[in-house]
Formats: sequence, structure tokens, C-alpha cells
Amino acid sequence: MIQQNEKLRKAADALIAATNAFDVERALSLFTPEAVIDDPSTGDRFDGHAGVRDYIERYFIGYHTVTRFLSIAIRDENRARVRVDFTGDFGHEIGLLEMFINAEGLIARVDADLE
Repeated sequence: MIQQNEKLRKAADALIAATNAFDVERALSLFTPEAVIDDPSTGDRFDGHAGVRDYIERYFIGYHTVTRFLSIAIRDENRARVRVDFTGDFGHEIGLLEMFINAEGLIARVDADLE
């Protein structure tokens, strides 16, 4: 059985790979149907698969964002803080993704912010 911290890292790596490939469907498959992405840097919250799709299309595909994994800090069995490097049409930013996963390893929530 995969330990939960391995599930957290696997979810983070899979999300980065899907968004770097601009593969919306693959990215959506990593989220629960009722997942939430809350990103104050955009001034918005994105609910459910429709919201997640909008977020990925708008901020990853729309800005040609490429994400590079920097580090992960496991907070508890269902939560990790992932530090990433974003580059794209907007320039360069360091991001923090507070990721929450369920028991199956699907992403239930991401609280995104910039460092």
C-alpha cells in the first residue's frame, strides 16, 4: 500500500505533468468532482470540475505556464505544501500550492498563492 505522503507527492507530480502538457482532461482526472481551487492572486475561487477546467485553461494554457517542482512539505496525511516555479507569458513567479487529497489520492482542494 502506498503511504499517504507518497500519494501527496504523486498527486503533485501528476498535476504538474498534466498542466505542463496543457492536458486539461488528464488534469481534471486528478481532482474530485467537487474539488476547489482557491487562488487569491487571481481574485477568484474555482469550484468543481467546471471551475478547475476554467482555472487550467485560463492560467496554464492561456499564459503558456510551465511549472517546475521545487519542494514539498507534508503537513499531515492529507495535506502538503508544494513549492513550485512558474514561468510563462506573465514572466516568472514562485508559487505555493497547499494541496489536500482524499483517501484515493484525488485532489480535493488547492489553496494557491504566490510567494
